[in-house]
Amino acid sequence: MSWKSIAGVGVALVVLLYGTVLVFEAFDRNSHSASDTIRPFLITMGPVWALAIAAARVILQRGRS
Repeated sequence: MSWKSIAGVGVALVVLLYGTVLVFEAFDRNSHSASDTIRPFLITMGPVWALAIAAARVILQRGRS
């Protein structure tokens, strides 16, 4: 594995975490109940995280070969 690919995945993870917090705050700003926040947040961020994890696996596995 290349340190460059590990560092890139690490930076992407930090950006994704920051973005996740911002998205949660945006949904929470005008909500009146927990379900007004949690459900849209999971619907929005679930696929983003799934895609990010799949992409990180591909990038890190290519570094092994």
